[in-house]
Amino acid sequence: MYFAIRNLSVLAYAQGFTLWHYRAGAARLERVASRGFFDDAADMFAAGDMLMVSAEEGGRVLFVTGTEDGVATAPLA
Repeated sequence: MYFAIRNLSVLAYAQGFTLWHYRAGAARLERVASRGFFDDAADMFAAGDMLMVSAEEGGRVLFVTGTEDGVATAPLA
């Protein structure tokens, strides 16, 4: 499954930080968390943003670690 911009929404924004939600549909959480999945929206993300992901198999919170050379995320620890 590929990234669909229509499934991405802002939940909150303050002081340069954005909390996002992405409805992954049939996309596996592992695929959504992989580097580059969100590249089509790279200009919208900033390092330090967080993504709440909802998928058929469950959910995950990701931390945006960078946007250069592809959007990189890490699980929130």
